[in-house]
Amino acid sequence: MTDDSPVTLITGGGSGIGAAAARQLLARGGRVAVTGRGAERLRSFAEDAGDPPELLTLPGDASDHEAVDEAVQATLKAFGRLDAVVANAGFATHDDLGTGDPAGWRDMVLTNVLGPALLIRSSLEALRETRGRIVIVGSVAGFVFGAGNIYGITKWAMTGLAENTRRMVTDDGIGVTLVAPGRTDSLFWDGRGGAPEGMEMMTSDQVAASIVWALGQPAGVDVNTVVMRPIGQPV
Repeated sequence: MTDDSPVTLITGGGSGIGAAAARQLLARGGRVAVTGRGAERLRSFAEDAGDPPELLTLPGDASDHEAVDEAVQATLKAFGRLDAVVANAGFATHDDLGTGDPAGWRDMVLTNVLGPALLIRSSLEALRETRGRIVIVGSVAGFVFGAGNIYGITKWAMTGLAENTRRMVTDDGIGVTLVAPGRTDSLFWDGRGGAPEGMEMMTSDQVAASIVWALGQPAGVDVNTVVMRPIGQPV
């Protein structure tokens, strides 16, 4: 590790796609800060990674402005710079507008929609200094319509957030990429009792590889949208 090795902050980085991206960035010589609501899960992730000095774990709520701002400041204090942020934290309630339980919708909307906006707001000044990059993890559900799918509504919001952000920051030299995966073998399925047997799936590592690829684009190149599905997923 050197003082100029790139620094990435990932929300929801203790498991799934976020953890996979963190591992891949560390393997490439980067420095990584990850946030998550579960301190125990973050601790387990750090231990599995070997507790390297290049990894900073920061318990906190991605939908809380103060917590997000503190995570950005802690990353800057620990590593001295910030080159990229990955807005990955999110979850699904797996219900619909017609029959679902609204009690769970608030946290989902705040995490999936407000969270990425807060991360962008808190990191913008530091990213302007490094002419860095923003990756927003959306979903195929943000490009197709599903009857009553409220999770999909939050991911349509990410499709809009990515382009609105790009238009705001492109003159600052900041790149913005929306990575929108289809079916992925991750904690997304926990709320549904696991993924259906025999369903085509990508791995978290495969999605993370696209995130890392977007972050590694040459200076001056801005890849804006990556929509990816497992072969065999028709919609």
